Amino acid sequence: MSTEITVRGSFSAFHPPERGTVNASVACEGPEMEPVYESVASDLEILKSSILPLKDQGTVTWWSADQLRTWSNRPWNDKGKQLPLVHHASVGVEVKFRDFNVLSRWVGQHIAEMEGFSLSEVKWGLTVKRREKLLADVRNRAVRDAVTRAQQYADALGLGRVEPVALADAGMLNTRAEGGAASAYTRMGVTGGGAVAELVPEHIEVSATVDARFVAGHGGSAA
Repeated sequence: MSTEITVRGSFSAFHPPERGTVNASVACEGPEMEPVYESVASDLEILKSSILPLKDQGTVTWWSADQLRTWSNRPWNDKGKQLPLVHHASVGVEVKFRDFNVLSRWVGQHIAEMEGFSLSEVKWGLTVKRREKLLADVRNRAVRDAVTRAQQYADALGLGRVEPVALADAGMLNTRAEGGAASAYTRMGVTGGGAVAELVPEHIEVSATVDARFVAGHGGSAA
């Protein structure tokens, strides 16, 4: 008679980020639409003029700018009185850097010199090639972890060598899922004071989790 053993295997790898994508915006507001619009349009041109040389150098690998948006509203004060019309304009930009020192300087410069510049976030990432390589490695190691776990249980019961019956992404063998089959995420820390902040990325974790079913003992494979 054979005994069925179902386990979960997992593995995580950490790698320094290779890309940092800045999500920022430029915004302005005022009593007249034309100067508000022109202010944001002018700041956008300044941003472009600072990005293009970096792209030519290869420091920036990609960038984009949203369409410049405008809108108006009449705010209320704390006494319930409606105030005069306020006009707004804003535009968002994304810039992907391969050099994080240049990224920090670029952000710090515009925070210091451009009143309407605002940093939303920096997304740290890996190149597609690197991420695929890491995923292949952690999936392989997650499977090996599952085999090791199953064999340890079999050894504890004196059942001998385990034989695989089924392998699946986490949760697909009707076991309780405790995470995705494979995931990648990043974190960002910001340190420093004054106008120039040092953007400090943490290592990126790439992880994989699998469920596996084995049989061990006498009686052959389970149906």
